[in-house]
Amino acid sequence: MRSIVLYLHMHQPWRLKHYSIFSVDHDHDYWTEKDWYAGTNNERIFKKVADKSYRPMLARLEKCINTYTGFKFSLSITGTFLDQAEKWAPDVIETLKRLVKSGRVEIVAETYYHSLAFFYDREEFEAQVKLHQDRIHELFGVRSKVFRNTELSYNNELAKWADEYGFKGILAEGWDKILEWRSPNFVYRPEGCKNIKLLMKNYRLSDDVAFRFSDKHWKEWPLTVDKYIQWLEAATLRGPLINLFMDFETFGENIWEDTGIFEFFEHLVYRWDRDKDNNFLTVSEACDSAEPTAEISMPWTVTWADTERDLSAWLGNSMQHEAMKAIYDIKPEVLASGDPALIEDWRRLQTSDHPYYMCTKYFNDGDVHAYFSPYDSPYDAFLYYMNSLRDMRGRLDGVTKTAKKAKKK
Repeated sequence: MRSIVLYLHMHQPWRLKHYSIFSVDHDHDYWTEKDWYAGTNNERIFKKVADKSYRPMLARLEKCINTYTGFKFSLSITGTFLDQAEKWAPDVIETLKRLVKSGRVEIVAETYYHSLAFFYDREEFEAQVKLHQDRIHELFGVRSKVFRNTELSYNNELAKWADEYGFKGILAEGWDKILEWRSPNFVYRPEGCKNIKLLMKNYRLSDDVAFRFSDKHWKEWPLTVDKYIQWLEAATLRGPLINLFMDFETFGENIWEDTGIFEFFEHLVYRWDRDKDNNFLTVSEACDSAEPTAEISMPWTVTWADTERDLSAWLGNSMQHEAMKAIYDIKPEVLASGDPALIEDWRRLQTSDHPYYMCTKYFNDGDVHAYFSPYDSPYDAFLYYMNSLRDMRGRLDGVTKTAKKAKKK
């Protein structure tokens, strides 16, 4: 049996507004941009992407669920996405609920705030995983069995943690430098783990859709369903699982509707489903489909971003390192404050998009970072971020002074 394991990732960050030094100690709202057309207006951006991507793609996914009995897929949905969807597009949440209720859509676990906390503070990391698990259970009535870390960042240590935590599976990039001669189309066992299984993204076939579909300079453009099916079938000669992992926003936002991306997806599902030798699996089903073929070791961190496939997209320069050190350094005071608004702001500032906007890479990777950034430059992103942290320290001082006054009374 040849199986497509389709996994889509849904995320929207809380973007910092253009928070200048003159706002420090006066304006404690880092997220509400008054200018509706600003690139940092979170409400406008979410509503725009909901219209371009979330609603039309969810409608097509629901149509496929209702039309093709064999169609299944998996989703990861960040807490920051859910918070914004509940606020500005509650119908999106309702559609997601219907999909999960069908029993053929699996929710994948991750950190609530799409953070890099695993690499900085294990306690905070686990707190965010629990927050996410609880929110998913609250909204959808399910408990996630498979884990993915932010930006598919993965190493042996993370796999060991996930194994001990009780997850049955974990997702990672099927990077050539790790796999070498092996194929990403099998179930693997992470090195040193007893129970958990590893699914690895087939990045070539995934990226053919997620990045190259609309590229008219690509030698394979236009990508037709006939051509793609041939590639999928050829790939299964090197293993039965085709792990297609990509951002949900691929459909309609990153690749626009007028390219034919939605029609391509629907026709692909139809063509794959009609062949009795093919099926679709959720990530849990893929983990259960076979015993591990071999053990995979990733002693260093691999992600699904940029040509290096490492953490350099978020931690490649001194600004990024300084920003991340600063946010985690104030953890004890923030949590000790017991102030829900402070803690929420602090966790929103951990979202990996913030250091991503500070990236100073050039060439193709630099173009991608610039495309997604709402700021004029990486240096602006850094300044606004550090200004917000300066204001947060002032708020912490205020909480401390208030507590001391209350104690004296």
